[in-house]
Order: sequence, then C-alpha cells, then structure tokens
Amino acid sequence: MLNIFTLVNGRLFQEEIESLEELARFQPIWVDLESPTPEEKRWIKQHYALSIPEDVTDDDIEESARFYEEDNGDLHVRSDFLIADEDEPRSVRVAFILNQHNVDHKSRGVLFSIHDEDVPVFRLLRLRARRAPGLIEDAKDVLLKLFDVDAEYSADTLENIYDELEKASTQVLSGDVTDALASEVLGAIARQEDLNGRIRRNVMDTRRAVSFMMRSKMLNAEQFEEARQILRDIESLDNHTAFLFDKINFLMDATVGFININQNKIIKIFSVGSVAMLPPTLVASIYGMNMRFPELEFLGRFSYLYVILMLITSALLPMWFFRRKGWLS
Repeated sequence: MLNIFTLVNGRLFQEEIESLEELARFQPIWVDLESPTPEEKRWIKQHYALSIPEDVTDDDIEESARFYEEDNGDLHVRSDFLIADEDEPRSVRVAFILNQHNVDHKSRGVLFSIHDEDVPVFRLLRLRARRAPGLIEDAKDVLLKLFDVDAEYSADTLENIYDELEKASTQVLSGDVTDALASEVLGAIARQEDLNGRIRRNVMDTRRAVSFMMRSKMLNAEQFEEARQILRDIESLDNHTAFLFDKINFLMDATVGFININQNKIIKIFSVGSVAMLPPTLVASIYGMNMRFPELEFLGRFSYLYVILMLITSALLPMWFFRRKGWLS
C-alpha cells in the first residue's frame, strides 16, 4: 500500500495512490509504503529516482548500515517501533529515507518510510497532524514527530504494564495464594516482563536514531531543541523501565516464595504423618516377635483388642502433641 501525505494549511492530509499518474499529481512531504509491491517500488524509482532495496526492512542488517548519510545528502535510518499487542507484542523494523537532494524540484525534503505492517505510532501521528495545524512544517518534522510519538506510545504502554502489575501484586500479597493462582500470576508477570524488555529495547533504538539526526547537522535550532527534549523523555522512560524490572522481580520472588510455602506445607504433613506412624510401627514390631508375652497370656482372648488399642493410642498421642505445638497448621 502506498500512501502520500501533503501539507495543506499546516495540516497533514493523506492520499492513497493507485497509479504512477496519481503520484505525479502531488508534492508530498511524506511517502509511506506499507508492504510495497514491486510495482509501487517501480513508481518511486521512476518519479523520485530512488531505489528501495529488497532487504531494507530485514532485522539482521548490520548495525553500521542502520544509520548513515549518502554522498547526495540522503539520510537512511532504520528504527524499531513497538506494537503493544495484548496477545503478541512485537517490534516492527521501519526504514526511513529522508530525500534531501534536488534532482527535478520534486524530491526536495520528502520522507520515505517502508515497513511490513501497520504501526500504531504512524496512526497516532496522522490523527494528531490532521487535528493540530502547524504541528509539521517539513519532512524532518515528520521524522522527529514520529520518534516523539513513539516515546509517548512507550510511556502509555509502561503505564498499562504498571496497572497490570498492580493487579498481580494485589493477588499475590493477599496471602491466600494457591498453586493455580500462582501459576496464573507468574504467566501474567512473564508477559509484562517481556513487554517491558521490548519497550526498553525500543527506546534505546529511538535514542540512537534521534542522536544520529542531531549529529548529522540536518536540524534547525527549533528541531534540535525538540530532539533534545525527546532524548530527555527517553531518559525518564529508561528509569521507569528499570523500576518496573525491580517490581517484576519482586513479584516473581514473592509468587515463587508462596509456591515453596505451599509445597513445604505438603511435605510437612507427610513428615508429621511419617513420624506419627513410628510408635504404632514399634508396637507392631514388638508384638510381632515370635515370643510369649505375659500380659497377652493374662488377657487371654482380649489380647487382640489390647494390641489394637495400643496401636491406636500410640498413633493418636503424637498427633495430639503435634497439633498442640501447631505443627499441623
């Protein structure tokens, strides 16, 4: 899908392009290619003299090739953007090409973005740019605002993680943690830990991209200050992700601790039961010997009942003692 965005009266307007002729009618500042077809890539090459490599969004691209500037002044940035999907959180690699060279007076200051699936940050920026006139003035503003919205999106996701951890904390610290509840809580904590890690990686990648833009000396004074503010926001996100990691580790340790307590209770019951059966075993061993016992001869036909009572009493007395000490609770 090929979408172009033009700037009209300070607002960003979107047009979906379905032919090369339609592309030639506009002078956009942003060209967005989502899972572009070979034909759409051909349109870009013919109209803007810009070739889009096949591996432009590959994840295994060398780190040195993620941020660079060509001899003609074009900037290439490959950055990861978070998709905080509840079932499958993931990061999407987006390739940006900031076309700044002047070939035919049509390709000055155009941002090209290439990605394989829709990115929430892009939707948020489009919505904001339509409602707020003057938010964007050129293609560099589009790229900066994308990173700015990405930081805000990460912050909102961190708030959601904190809310989910608060729910897990309430369940764990209630004190009545069964094995089934502990398993459910551990699963929820693990999901939030994975998402928190993805956010940390995402903001680190955004920091590198913004720092590269600042080093390239392509920004004016106002944009440079905005980039510095984005880096300050990212720094605060780093601190918050570190706090959440500590909270996640605490909740995991507490949950595993309750699981160990439940297991210890079971083991303790088996241990107490084994000890309680030692006296009856001793009684049975004594009277099981091939000997003549005077008391049994004296009791005669009541000797069987006497031994049974001895066995029961020797088992109940230890249980009574253990219960009195509180070892069975």
